[in-house]
Amino acid sequence: MADTIKLDIISDVVCPWCIIGYKRLLAAISELGIQDKVEIEWQPFELNPDIPAEGEEVSVHIARKYGMTPDESSRTLAHMTNLGAELGFKFDYFDGMKMVNTRDVHILLDYAKEFGKQTELQLRLFEAFFSERKDVSDRQILTQELQRVGLTVAEALARLDDIDTRNRVQAQEAYWHSLGVSSVPTMVFNRASSLTGAQPVDVYKQVLAELVEQ
Repeated sequence: MADTIKLDIISDVVCPWCIIGYKRLLAAISELGIQDKVEIEWQPFELNPDIPAEGEEVSVHIARKYGMTPDESSRTLAHMTNLGAELGFKFDYFDGMKMVNTRDVHILLDYAKEFGKQTELQLRLFEAFFSERKDVSDRQILTQELQRVGLTVAEALARLDDIDTRNRVQAQEAYWHSLGVSSVPTMVFNRASSLTGAQPVDVYKQVLAELVEQ
């Protein structure tokens, strides 16, 4: 459709602000009644591409990456949990929770796109990581989530070991970096304008309403 708004959401499934931003975006789309006018495609961004295979405890990660004290970290996680609850999303931060590498996740999301199940898998993995205490870098966990959304597990997992696929997904990520995307979520509207960060619902409504009028 010529009047469809193409919306690229650059995100990572271990990014709490990404699911908050998406939930707010959905609220804006719903309030405007334009569900049939928005086409969403998720784009890869590795929040922690250099994280070790065994992951890194969230408390250690936050201290190292953002320079927060334990008290500051606890307040931040509590604030995030409250924001999620307001939007109907459960953040279940727990002692020993780890940030993990998500390269395999992005390859599987690329695969899911071919079958119209990208958003379904993306949301499933947000919940798996933040709500269900699952390690989304673990291929056994990924197998379970692929099954839950009805994708062919063997075919999907084969992509993880395909060099061409891995290179292509990394090239997609590099493309967005080359355009200046350095934090997520970043939402790109019709490849012409963008918003970075989890914006308030009214901000998304204003941008979408202007695009619909155009």
